[in-house]
Formats: sequence, C-alpha cells, structure tokens
Amino acid sequence: MNVKAVSRNVGYALLVSSLFMLLSVGVSLLNGGDSALYGLLISFLLTFSVGIFPFIFVRGTEPITLKDGYLIIVLSWLLSFVFGMLPYIMWGGPFTLANAWFESVSGFTTTGATVLQDIEALPPSLLFWRAATHFIGGLGIVVFMLLIIPGASPIRLRLTNMELSSLSKSGYATRSNRTVYVFTYVYLAICVLAFIAYSLAGMDSLDAICHAFSVCATGGFSTRNLSIAAYGSPLIEGITFFFMLLASLHFGLLFLAVVNRSLKPLKNPVLRFYVITLAVFSVLMAMSLRFSGQVEGFGKALWYGAFQTVSVASTTGFAVADNASWPLSTMVLMMFMAVMCGCAGSTTGGVKADRVYVLIKSIGRQIVKILHPSSVDEVRIGKRVLRDEEVAPHILYIALYCLLLAISVCISLVLGLDPTSSFAASVSSLGNVGPAMGDLGNLGNFDSLAKGVKFLFTMDMFLGRIEIYPVLAVVAMVVEHRRK
Repeated sequence: MNVKAVSRNVGYALLVSSLFMLLSVGVSLLNGGDSALYGLLISFLLTFSVGIFPFIFVRGTEPITLKDGYLIIVLSWLLSFVFGMLPYIMWGGPFTLANAWFESVSGFTTTGATVLQDIEALPPSLLFWRAATHFIGGLGIVVFMLLIIPGASPIRLRLTNMELSSLSKSGYATRSNRTVYVFTYVYLAICVLAFIAYSLAGMDSLDAICHAFSVCATGGFSTRNLSIAAYGSPLIEGITFFFMLLASLHFGLLFLAVVNRSLKPLKNPVLRFYVITLAVFSVLMAMSLRFSGQVEGFGKALWYGAFQTVSVASTTGFAVADNASWPLSTMVLMMFMAVMCGCAGSTTGGVKADRVYVLIKSIGRQIVKILHPSSVDEVRIGKRVLRDEEVAPHILYIALYCLLLAISVCISLVLGLDPTSSFAASVSSLGNVGPAMGDLGNLGNFDSLAKGVKFLFTMDMFLGRIEIYPVLAVVAMVVEHRRK
C-alpha cells in the first residue's frame, strides 16, 4: 500500500469538509454569532489541521495502484463522516455520539433520514452545515478531490474510473478525465437554478440555499420540521418537484441536451423507461390514496402521489404530506421505487433504473430463448448491443444488493425492530432514500431506534452510496493481508 499517496488524497477530502465548516462559521457570524459558532470553529481547525498534515510532512508520492484507489475512496468517506459529526457533538442538545454519527452519515450519503425531533431548534449555522454535508456528498467527496487533483495526474484518471460506474460513464460522450467536469457543471447548475427559483418563490436566503443543496444532491434535509409542506406554497412544491426530477436524470444526457440545444439525448430508452415508470406509479399511488379516503379529490391525490413517487425515486425524501397513515398499498409502491430509484449518472441511490432496465431486457431475452431455442436475440439499450459479459455485472449487482438488504432486515429484527420498520428502513437506508414508513416516515425521525439499529442503517447508507464494491474490495484486501 502506498501510504503517502493514500494519506495525501484522503487529506484532500478533509480539506473539502473544512472549507464548508469555515463557510458555516461565516453563516454564524452573519447571524450575530449563534450558539454553534465555537463548535464549528473548533471543528474547522481540527479538520483542517488533519487534512493539511500530509501535505506538510509527506513528500513525493508514487502513482496509486488499484488497491490504493479503493482504499482512498473508502477512507475519504469514513473520515468525512467522523469529522463531519464534530459540529453536532460540540453543539450538544439531541446529538449524542450515536445521533451525531447518524446525522453525519445520513448527510454525506445524501440519505436525508434524521434523528432530530425539532429541526427548527438548530441555529442557522448548523442548519447550513447540515445541508452542506448533502452538497459535499451529492457531488461526491472523491469527485471534489478529482476537481483539485491536476488533470494530467494518473491518480485522477484511476479514481475517476473507480468513482463513476460504467453505467454512468456511458452517457457522457466524453473522455473519462472530462466526465467529472461534466458531472460538476450540471450539478452546480441545478443547485444555482434551484436557489434562484426558491428565492423568487419567497424563501429567505438560508432556506433557499439549504433546500437548493438538498435538492441538487437528492438528499432531503430541510430547515423545517414539516419539510416542504411547512411553506404551504404550491409554487415551492412545484419547484421542488421539478428539481427532484431533474436531479434524478443522467447528468451526461442533460449536459448534451443543453450543449446541443436538442432534446434528442433525452430520447434515451432508459430515460424513457424511468419516466414511464414514474408516471405509472404516480397514478397507482393516487388511486390508492383516493380510494382509501386519505385524500379528497383525484387532483389532490394525483399531486400527492406524483410528488411522493418522485421524492422516493429521486431519493430526495421531501414531503408535502405525512405518509405515516397512508394505506399499505402506497407503501408497497414506495418500496419498489426505493429499490429502483433514479438513473445512473445522477445523485440518486438504489440499484438504478438502468440496471432494472437491463434486468427486464435480459429476462425477456431468456423467455424468447426458451420458446425459440434456435433464435438469436440480444440485449439492446437503444442502438447499443450488450454482450453477456457486460450484462452479468449488473445482474450480479442486483443480486448482491438484495442479499445485503435481506441481511440488514434480519439483523434489525434480531436487534428488536418490528418487521415492517425493519424492511422499510433497510430499503430506505440502502437506497439512500431517507424516509421509510410509519414513525420513520417522511415527517418522522429515527431518534427512537436503538444505537445498534442506528449504526446498522448508517452502514447501509454508506454501502448504498458508494455502490458496495469498494467496501468489499477493501475488506478483501485486509483479509488478503492478514493471510500473508
């Protein structure tokens, strides 16, 4: 292992976090020095000191290996979680060690689940830091590093290939070392446009920037206890719906559509499959709400159904209504969307619509082969033909995802959580969706859960955010090293 290269690159990640801690200090000062000022200042100094240490004392690093790259990714996320919880711990209040860890992991992984019963009790600077963890995690800690690392560096190319999956890179129509810039341009554009739209719709500056951070990262942390419903504004709800949907689409396709001034890139078959799925589930959700008597009028039921469907599929988790008492049928629909989620190349979690599309096409191909053994059938995505060796990894990932989901449900049951909450919270955490069902719904919180259950769900969030394999690779490295 190249300790020098690993330490310097992990240092980059901590410096990113320290920058946003410093901005949070600025927010505190603008608000007259609120109660989180000293905690944020100390957190900044500690995080910055540890982050800058390798650049002062570590000289001359060699090119990283594949194993080094995986270790950099995993350590960057884990240490960001650890240092990211410092502002919460130093502020105190509801933030025990377990709660601070949960809030930090949920923020950086853009899951959006919270342990807070009274979000509005937090000082403005801590609300900003909370939203900033979404912004950092949505773009990706490693992507931030790639923006800092010189373009010609071999480290940049290797980390780009590991951080962005083959699913997402296929839609950018650009070189690998430029992909990170395209992703960043679209991400920042969505954030800026969302901020402007929220401001024009009547939000104050703090609320606007926090919700813009959340929606572009598809995270879901709000500054209000009732989430988007607190504003009682159809315009703000509509803006949120639009940007949640936009942020769940493949950023490469959005970039091509804008640059080419054409909607042709948006005719992608996976994108069409995703949008049709959203429309169908929105109608089914609306019918369930209307016929169960939860909502009066089909128009309102359709809006609630569409908003909730997009909120779950985009893994944002914003709410316009409390889903705690909604019928079981809506919960089943939500859980399916919480597994599939949005498109590759976006900030969403889950197995991705792309993999589900490949799975459906593969099943169709297998059925045709059973009926017509001599036929030659291929898995196609548009004009692209996928070879068996290209299809297999996606099918295996879905199988691995379901296996981890089953393990999480079993462990949470052993730890004392009821079956419904175990399943819903495991699906929500692994998919980085946030809200689950019942008391853990979109206006609920995870505060009442046991420490062990909270830790389990944060591990689900972490695995879901980095798409499992980097962690397994590091575990395999450790096992291999111990055998030697």
